Amino acid sequence: MLDVQATKDLDEFRTAFLAIGQYFGAEPTDEFLDGFVKNLPLERMHGARENGRVVGGAGAFPLTMTVPGGEVACAGVTLVGVHPTHRRRGVLRAMMRAQLDDVRERGEPIAALWASEEAIYTRFGYGLASIQGEITLARERSSFALPFEPAGTIELVDTDAAAAPFRAVHEAWRRATPGAFRREDAWWKYRSLADRPESRDGAGPKRLALLERDGDAVGYAVYRHKFGFAEGASTGELRVIEAIGVDARAMAQIWRYLLDIDWNATIKAYLLPRDHPLFLLLMEPRRLRYRAGDGLWVRIVDLAAALSSRTYAEDGAVVFDVTDEFIPENAGRWKLEGGTATRTDDHAELALDVRELGSAYLGGFTFAELARALRVRELVPGALSRADAIFRTDVHPWCPEIF
Repeated sequence: MLDVQATKDLDEFRTAFLAIGQYFGAEPTDEFLDGFVKNLPLERMHGARENGRVVGGAGAFPLTMTVPGGEVACAGVTLVGVHPTHRRRGVLRAMMRAQLDDVRERGEPIAALWASEEAIYTRFGYGLASIQGEITLARERSSFALPFEPAGTIELVDTDAAAAPFRAVHEAWRRATPGAFRREDAWWKYRSLADRPESRDGAGPKRLALLERDGDAVGYAVYRHKFGFAEGASTGELRVIEAIGVDARAMAQIWRYLLDIDWNATIKAYLLPRDHPLFLLLMEPRRLRYRAGDGLWVRIVDLAAALSSRTYAEDGAVVFDVTDEFIPENAGRWKLEGGTATRTDDHAELALDVRELGSAYLGGFTFAELARALRVRELVPGALSRADAIFRTDVHPWCPEIF
């Protein structure tokens, strides 16, 4: 008999963790898990038990995520996996059922995740919500298109000195960036600034660079060096983990610093949005060799609360006919008007699955794009363009780390 419950102690947490962690070669020590549960409490890690033995796990970080014009409580779904001995037995579905029920009871209107295998989660109502990608840039091709005069100073700092100013920069940046989430002190200590040797993938330790302007922290970069030398020349890589600025000039300057670091043949960075400023900062943007892929996936858990928690570019109204097989409370006709979503008997104008609302929610995709992919049906002429005018955002969703 299968039973899904929250983990009760660190040993159960470890077994649930390894339901997915084993596939990535994880060997979680007590010290690692002690830090991990500071951000993902035991009660947010569900274990699927068969005859009392944990055979699967599914966790959810309690996050606060930025949405257009505001922020919303979000379940950051993570560590979802089933032991190979129990595949194809309904374990995953049972865990998703228990987890989403728990998320609704906690009052978190949305859930979000990074998909190791993206085909899995659409059947549970998750929609692709952002595009993010990686770059591999030859250093000699890193010139800016326009002259740039730096302002302020950049210094290398240690972990203790980085904690407060990095958090301040990140908080200012994330408030204007849909898809980003608030990082508490424990997140910075055990995740963002932690530097476990097994995570270095042949590169050196994290380097922490702080940009200050007029005495204020306005940008930072976290990166690694991977040394290489062949035939008398450097083949090294600069691996940029995160580079953030509070405004356009700070973002340009922290990247100019990174691109100018010596002893590197290439600069690599990951999880960059498709509207990253580098595309227009560089003289030769094609040299970025940008490889795009799926980023965040979003699940609307409480439709009324989720749609009413963000702001909209226009005050118009649109009526959705929503299907949701996994959370039937979301199904039916909903009218979005004046920034509030309510049930309605009005005639539907757009028909779609809850997945597609997840895709449009952060502004990553338009309803017109979804319609061209046969994901949305326009029932009333003009409804697509009206909905897109209402949901329009100026910034593509960006989450700079996988959780």
